[in-house]
Amino acid sequence: MRIWRLEELGDPLEQLRLVDEEAPAPGPGELLIDVEAVGLAFPDVLQCRGEYQVKSGPGFTPGGESCGRVAAVGGGVDDVEVGQRVAFLGSGGLAEQVVHPATAAFPVPEGVSAEVAAAIPINYCTTLYALHDRAQLQAGETVLITGAAGGTGTAAIQLAKAAGARTIAIAGGSTKVDLVRELGADVVIDHRENPDWVDAVREASGGGVDVAYDPVGGDTFHQVRRCMGWDSRLLVIGFVAGIPEVKTNHALLKSYSIVGVHWGASLAKFPDSLGDQMRTLLDMAAEGTVAPPLYPPYAFDEAAQALQDLADRKTYGKVVVTR
Repeated sequence: MRIWRLEELGDPLEQLRLVDEEAPAPGPGELLIDVEAVGLAFPDVLQCRGEYQVKSGPGFTPGGESCGRVAAVGGGVDDVEVGQRVAFLGSGGLAEQVVHPATAAFPVPEGVSAEVAAAIPINYCTTLYALHDRAQLQAGETVLITGAAGGTGTAAIQLAKAAGARTIAIAGGSTKVDLVRELGADVVIDHRENPDWVDAVREASGGGVDVAYDPVGGDTFHQVRRCMGWDSRLLVIGFVAGIPEVKTNHALLKSYSIVGVHWGASLAKFPDSLGDQMRTLLDMAAEGTVAPPLYPPYAFDEAAQALQDLADRKTYGKVVVTR
């Protein structure tokens, strides 16, 4: 069995190696899964570099979102069949076969491809949790989305629209702008053509947005906070551009909330939430409400390059590796 392993902490293209290892066997309550597709995200890059809050090291295998066919079942598993397609969450997906707990593998509805199923867990579950649990988004509200052509940004456009909200998307360059328009964003602003886009957002939102979804951080965060309306919610999703210093006096003056979104930590506090989220989203994918825009998939042998391209911001939508 082939599996990607990290040799030393560093950039994926330099430190990941494709090696041969003995295939795993399922124990009681586990499934052996032939991996078909693996979704990659920026945290995979950070873990390769040793810069993520969950530390990793040599021997680490990236790939936190996967989909595949059940090849064998362990003892005590009677509700999953060999040959069934399942989606699952957990590091180590960049392998030809993986073992995973049966209770944490979710059946994929007919008509949903392995690539789409692998694109859902992190970006869409994070966004569902952010918009509904943390922001309490209501129909008719306006949502500002930065990094709108990325994996979480595209998820935010689709799930905000599904909730009946109006969306203002910030993206850079014609390819990414066209993508978010195709996804149905109501207002699209190209930050390359309009780097100081705050006034445009204020005008489009009638003075300020109700919810902001910011996976970018850095200087972008400070533009976002200037776009907030009265009693609004600024969702802190991530820090692709760095961790900003927060000016709390501004939040006081406009009476908006800065809301942290740590979806991963929420799963430990609410263990049943992952199953509820995955079933909801996979059903939405079967209905066509959720349709992750996929960057042209990479072959399994190209996984290190896929992660490097993600690190270098050469991709858009969701990056997926297929076998």
